[in-house]
Amino acid sequence: MLPVGWLAWQSIYNDGFTLENYRRVFTEDVYWRSFALTFEISLAVTVIALLLGYPVAYLANSVPRGWSILILSLVVLPFWTSVLVRAYAWLALLQRTGVINQLLRYLDVISEPLALVHNTFGTVVATVHILLPFMVLPLYASMQKIPNDLMQAGASLGASPSLTFFRVFLPLSLPGVLAGCTMVFVLCLGFYITPELLGGGRTVMVSMLVSRNVELYNQFGAASAVAVVLLLGVLAIFCVVSRFISLDRVLGQK
Repeated sequence: MLPVGWLAWQSIYNDGFTLENYRRVFTEDVYWRSFALTFEISLAVTVIALLLGYPVAYLANSVPRGWSILILSLVVLPFWTSVLVRAYAWLALLQRTGVINQLLRYLDVISEPLALVHNTFGTVVATVHILLPFMVLPLYASMQKIPNDLMQAGASLGASPSLTFFRVFLPLSLPGVLAGCTMVFVLCLGFYITPELLGGGRTVMVSMLVSRNVELYNQFGAASAVAVVLLLGVLAIFCVVSRFISLDRVLGQK
């Protein structure tokens, strides 16, 4: 609590009590644009991670235990590598002379290299890869709690596999969906290294705005105000989510 208290104090005190830092955060365009961009990227990353992670979790839940362990091991394998290394790996893959552009040119799909980095696209791609395990694991844990008897009962009553999935399995897995989406969205809000490297300074998310206020402009008060607003936003998200599922599930404690 001490660091949070210190941030709050820094945001309202500068040779006396002041709300100037918060006035700037809520009125100046640079802050609004950064918060809007952060929200858009976090939402895009969450949706893409869900679209990719749900089939992976479903597959891991459907196959024998040995294959399930292998799939989950491949999902969490990136955790053995630092975020910085993974971000640089994506930078090497997506740059104009990278493997992806070279392959597309070799296949005559493109004539000129695509701008895949130093923009929002590269930031989203790398962030999805880094945060995907935080989507897959809650989904898998939720799916593991769904009794197989329910699926078999649906089939015995004449329902098709797709109908059984959408009427039975999907609704029962929604707590895992909500937990995974919450984890990915909240973590993405505070991402720094990936947008800094893959965004090339053009994708200014909130975490980068805090860093620039401190390192470039020596404005600790403004940086603290941004951090406090972001923290309050995260707490608000958890309060809303807690109305639907236990926070212990979101935090991976159950």
